[in-house]
Amino acid sequence: MKEKVKEVLEQVRPFLQRDGGDVEFVDCDENGVVKVKLRGACGSCPGALYTLKNGIERTLKQQVPEVKEVVRVD
Repeated sequence: MKEKVKEVLEQVRPFLQRDGGDVEFVDCDENGVVKVKLRGACGSCPGALYTLKNGIERTLKQQVPEVKEVVRVD
């Protein structure tokens, strides 16, 4: 699952970078929880939770059915 998640994050990354942000894969567990770090503008943006849940998480769930949740770590 890790490789699939990393591939999808590579697809999402250009959209974040366009706005000065980025996403970094940290880990995923057997329960389908993916941990990421938001970098750049995404790290301090008030809309970061929206980006995380409605952008990154939604895309991952669509393309990697094993993903149940995406959480942000610092």
